[in-house]
Amino acid sequence: MRALVVEALAADYAGCEVKDIPMPEPGPGEVRVRVRAAAVNFPDLMQTRGEHQHKPALPFVPGLELAGEVEALGAGVAGFATGDAVVGGARGGFAEYAIVPAAALHRKPDGLSFAQAAGYPVAYLTAYVALVRCANVQAGEWVLVHGAAGGVGLAAVDLARVLGARVIAASASDIKLAVVQAEYAPDATVNVAQGFRERVKALTGGRGADVIYDPVGGDVFDESVRCIAFGGRILSIGFTSGRLPVLPVNIALIKGFSLIGVRAGEYGRQFPQKGVENLAAIWKLAEEGRVKPRVDAEYPLDDWRAAFETLAERKVIGKTVIRPDL
Repeated sequence: MRALVVEALAADYAGCEVKDIPMPEPGPGEVRVRVRAAAVNFPDLMQTRGEHQHKPALPFVPGLELAGEVEALGAGVAGFATGDAVVGGARGGFAEYAIVPAAALHRKPDGLSFAQAAGYPVAYLTAYVALVRCANVQAGEWVLVHGAAGGVGLAAVDLARVLGARVIAASASDIKLAVVQAEYAPDATVNVAQGFRERVKALTGGRGADVIYDPVGGDVFDESVRCIAFGGRILSIGFTSGRLPVLPVNIALIKGFSLIGVRAGEYGRQFPQKGVENLAAIWKLAEEGRVKPRVDAEYPLDDWRAAFETLAERKVIGKTVIRPDL
């Protein structure tokens, strides 16, 4: 089968190559999936350089999220049959076939395409853990979402609306914000390149945002602490800006806000029962058609570099996926 293989950790994806490798066989408790779509995430890019906290042994096939059809079952697997449409994964999605633990698979909701399903779990699980578990967002609260056009940001805009919050979508691109406004109807949009502190305070009647969802860090975080409401919650999701910000604790003391770090996977590992409930909740939302994951672009396996660049160059609105079947 053909797969994108990382053979060396190097800059500019120099250690990556599409090549033929042996067809993998599922072991006990595992499923072989014919991959129809695999989402591209920032950790995939970082792993090619060895910059992610999880460092698979070389060589490896990246691709953390996938959707496809069950092609073969390992010993002891129950609940799935060949031909079932499934979504899930752990690693290995950028290939024609992938081995996935049966426990990490879910039946694909009928209302989602393979491409939508592939990009759904990580983004929406992150948004759910952040907004529901960590921030306990209430209907009517103001939620400022940074990086609103990216995968995890757009999921937060979508979910916050479902929760009944008043949403301010923030990005550095007017073009991206126009798409978000047209397709997701947040209550307001803000271009952070022009500064956003005063705009957010004006929108919220001078109070500031009750919850700030921040996958960007850097200067965005620095300004966010200036427009958080008293008693508000700042959710630190990541640092796509490349700079780790420092919290001025005197401001936290004066404004009484909380800073909460969010790692959805680790949350599930620390609280296994809640982790099960979180996954059940996001799949229920998808099955009921209450959320709408957005796929910005689809690429064949041979065009993996172009797919990666949509994230690296911040071109994507929602998710980019690789389609090995194209």
